[in-house]
Amino acid sequence: MKFVDEARIKVLAGNGGRGCVSFRREKFVPFGGPDGGDGGDGGSVTLRAKDGINTLADFRIVRTFRAQNGQPGGGRDMTGRGGEDSTIDVPAGTIIRDSDTGETLGDLATAGMELLVAKGGKGGWGNQRFKSSKNRSPRQYGSGMPGESRELELELKVIADVGLLGLPNAGKSTLISAVSAARPKVADYPFTTLYPNLGVVACGNQRSFVMADIPGLIEGAADGAGLGIRFLKHLQRTRVLLHLVDILPVDPDADPVRDAKSIVGELGKFSEDLLSKPRWLVLNKSDLLPPDEAVAKAVAIARALKYAGPAFLISGATHAGTTDLCEAVMRFLETGEAPARGNLELPVAPKRAAGKTKSAKPSARVKPKTKTKTKTKAGQKARQKPKRKTRR
Repeated sequence: MKFVDEARIKVLAGNGGRGCVSFRREKFVPFGGPDGGDGGDGGSVTLRAKDGINTLADFRIVRTFRAQNGQPGGGRDMTGRGGEDSTIDVPAGTIIRDSDTGETLGDLATAGMELLVAKGGKGGWGNQRFKSSKNRSPRQYGSGMPGESRELELELKVIADVGLLGLPNAGKSTLISAVSAARPKVADYPFTTLYPNLGVVACGNQRSFVMADIPGLIEGAADGAGLGIRFLKHLQRTRVLLHLVDILPVDPDADPVRDAKSIVGELGKFSEDLLSKPRWLVLNKSDLLPPDEAVAKAVAIARALKYAGPAFLISGATHAGTTDLCEAVMRFLETGEAPARGNLELPVAPKRAAGKTKSAKPSARVKPKTKTKTKTKAGQKARQKPKRKTRR
């Protein structure tokens, strides 16, 4: 069955039952008064998350869901039977939105959660509800309230602990088939995976996690190119992302470093929360090169990406390095602490040798300021020579 992650349905709650108009008719009670009962409430429609359902494909066959109407009231103050509620089982991880308003009504993230999407109408009053001192024989009754009706959009986001991220033909389907019982289609052409695949990875006794294989992303996926706009959302519930990079692409013009940076850029365009998730670098297809060359190629790619986190060199085809990867993921999910490094040891960039540093250029010499004598009128008079007296 193909994976379906979107569906549109219509839900109709039950209408309330009509109230009854009735009067007591007993021997020796000529004026018994009204005894009409109320109508029953209509049934409501509820969505419930359930394990074991992985797709919304069933909602492409049955699109309308209706709850029972309430029964009308009866004489002798008998209330009508309420309509039965309708419970719809959906996969865990389903988001429910109102088609008309676009409002998000709820998110059924875990199994057992329920959401009331359409409330049943209230039953109408019988005529005994309308009696009073002035109206002793009422003939009024309530017709019952109509139930709510809505058109809903269902959107499924798969719930997985680990999400595989990468270009088409990076080896994501091969990896999930190597570490789990999932058997997705594997071929040597791009976009082989068209639907997300889930696999349970066992790491010992009662230690396991769920891995999601997402269709390959390309540049512009966040803007609608390729299949990315439909499936980027499935990575939002994961706890850690494994970014698979092909160390030896088939296309000679392909650049693993440039392509890896473009994928990271698409994550940021789609969601900042997705970009901030823990992301590990997994360099795949090590079996295509000799061991020494594969390690050198992987280290060169990691250093060009300026990646400093845990890095793993694996081969999904030969299962080389997959055990170390799965064990590291399991420990991270259990403890929340990411490993300092993976099975690929990245060399630390050499530091500059502490040598003579260039001294700053000496600043231009500044001549010391000399004190300048200020000429005042008093000083000038004191320094003037006395005039000689001349004889007449």
